[in-house]
Amino acid sequence: MKTKINFGLQSLIRALACGILSQALAVASAQEATAASVWGNSGAAQAARSGTADGIRSPSSWSPALTGERHPLYRLHKSDVLDIKFAFEPEFDQVVSVQPDGFIALKGRDELYVEGLRIPELQEAILKAYLPVLRDPEINIFLRDFERPYFIAGGEVGRPGKYDLRSEMTMTEAVALAGGFTERSKHSQVVLFRRVTPEIVESHLLNAKSMLKSRNLGEDIQVMPGDFLFVPQNAISKIKRFLPTSDMSLYSAPAKF
Repeated sequence: MKTKINFGLQSLIRALACGILSQALAVASAQEATAASVWGNSGAAQAARSGTADGIRSPSSWSPALTGERHPLYRLHKSDVLDIKFAFEPEFDQVVSVQPDGFIALKGRDELYVEGLRIPELQEAILKAYLPVLRDPEINIFLRDFERPYFIAGGEVGRPGKYDLRSEMTMTEAVALAGGFTERSKHSQVVLFRRVTPEIVESHLLNAKSMLKSRNLGEDIQVMPGDFLFVPQNAISKIKRFLPTSDMSLYSAPAKF
């Protein structure tokens, strides 16, 4: 009789746990759908999916933003400080700072919009600005102060935050620098966001779990300055908070019943 009661109690607890699991999964799915909807309708930036990397597929189909220049030239940012030298007209030498609106104030000339330019492009623009007053000026430009390269790691990593990008680094190395994956991470779906233009952000789905398991890091993408790595939360950790501890113990230690 006691065995039948225990069996009936066990069946009842399992049924209740299954019901709670189903409801929790539905809530978690709804939360993910809501988050996706907010991202898609925010209007702040457009996201372009560029496939997946899992240690199996060929990177030849990746988009230019993820497979383009390996060593791109630095582009000017707000607050950068430039030292402009004129070889034969030292009276025009000047130190300028990129203003919050992206312009620099040139000595004796109109303001010039420079944000986003590379140094050779800036040199050409300043040369054109001074052609009406100088004959074949020879200009040299030096970066006195500039924005240090960085990347951001967020989500389920040990130490989320902003990190200096001092040398070449791949996605898995960046995650390791940020404290590695937490026990709640879904490291089969790491997302790398890269801004292509001020209006467009490109995303790439990375299966770090498959890469590490297969010991094939051929598709371990190079992290570029300004990249954002996001590690999502796995489904189990999302629903665990909806389950009473006593119900979870049924699956972790069934011998108790």
